[in-house]
Amino acid sequence: MADMKQDLKSVDDQQNYSVGNNSDPKNMQELTQYVQTLLQGMQDKFQTMSDQIITRIDEMGNRIDDLEKNIADLMTQAGVEGPDK
Repeated sequence: MADMKQDLKSVDDQQNYSVGNNSDPKNMQELTQYVQTLLQGMQDKFQTMSDQIITRIDEMGNRIDDLEKNIADLMTQAGVEGPDK
């Protein structure tokens, strides 16, 4: 869990959502560009976070599959029959 918090913090540190200059938008075109840049940055951040979550879920699924297999092997070695699937 701490690793995930660290990963998310590093994503925050890597991304900057400013337009490039630190001045406020002066006209409608600059405002539109500012909002589009901001929304694109947010979308990129959410996509990165989503990809990280999916990767971790896949890894967890693989670990659970391995654990189930190991338990079944141990039960077979012990002479205990497992539940029928």
